[in-house]
Amino acid sequence: MPNPELCQTPGARPVRSAAPERGTPGARQAIALGALMLGAIGIGSAGIFVRLSETGPVATAFWRGALALPLLGLWASIDARRGKVHGSDADRSRRFDVRLLWAGVFFAGDLALWHWSLLETSVAASTLEANLAPIAVTLIAWVLWRERPSRGFLAALACAVAGVMLIMSPELGREATAAASAIPRGIAGHRSLGDLLGLATAWFYAGYLIVIARLRASRSAGNVMFWVTLAFTVLLLPLALTERFLPHSLTGWSYLIGLALAAQFFGQGLIVYALAHLPATFGSVGLYVQPIAAAVYAWLLLGERLTLAQVAGAVVVLGAIALARRAQARRPGRSALALHTPN
Repeated sequence: MPNPELCQTPGARPVRSAAPERGTPGARQAIALGALMLGAIGIGSAGIFVRLSETGPVATAFWRGALALPLLGLWASIDARRGKVHGSDADRSRRFDVRLLWAGVFFAGDLALWHWSLLETSVAASTLEANLAPIAVTLIAWVLWRERPSRGFLAALACAVAGVMLIMSPELGREATAAASAIPRGIAGHRSLGDLLGLATAWFYAGYLIVIARLRASRSAGNVMFWVTLAFTVLLLPLALTERFLPHSLTGWSYLIGLALAAQFFGQGLIVYALAHLPATFGSVGLYVQPIAAAVYAWLLLGERLTLAQVAGAVVVLGAIALARRAQARRPGRSALALHTPN
């Protein structure tokens, strides 16, 4: 049964902003969209750092949160001092909200299941399946809040998925060729488990995005980032301790610090900021910038060649985001996941 507080729409509990809103709604959404895309570019670097990391995959996810916590704590403290709190008063942001734990559980599940799926199926298949999260967000909003997506939005979503498939097509092709020539018997069941884990990753990330969108109605971005990061870091620690936990060189530590700064502090921080101003359904489509960024990082840092199909896929994804924004702007009324708060 869904938590009633998690599923509550804005109409059920009015939220009073503690700071005056600045600019037109269109201008605020444009800024938020820019922040969302920059955040997606930031988290697009995560795969590079995970690949270079000297620790186990779940341990790497643990350090991603643990090393970001000091800066996130400073951010939350600054937000609290400045009074940039969206709830009825500053005291509300200091009280524990069970949705913070839910968000931490969803994000911990997202990271743990994705890393597990990478061991059970191909990297390309796992990443493609994890990037189905926007479809899950749309379905959840449709079922729980009766937010039926428009045809234009569904077309944009389909185009975005097609674009991601084009971006990943070279890797999918290489892995299919290798599979045909060198896969031992019994691997089909092995891959099926990995594919299921990849699909589960998408649902966990969708849950994370929706809960974050709800939290941002009453809490500042810094406050949400600190408590959610603390929650998922603590949840991942027991699993992390079963792997290689510490890097064995300063270079290894630098990779973990880079992951914490680029993917968690800047990447997720900008996404959490943006979700106060954008519907989670549209915001999740905007995150398809991430695989574009990942392909560019792999080209620049790992020497992986960019193909014409990948460039075409990037163009399709960017066009799909523009189409989704246009379709969202044409929808009358207010989304249960569109939060109109200024911070």
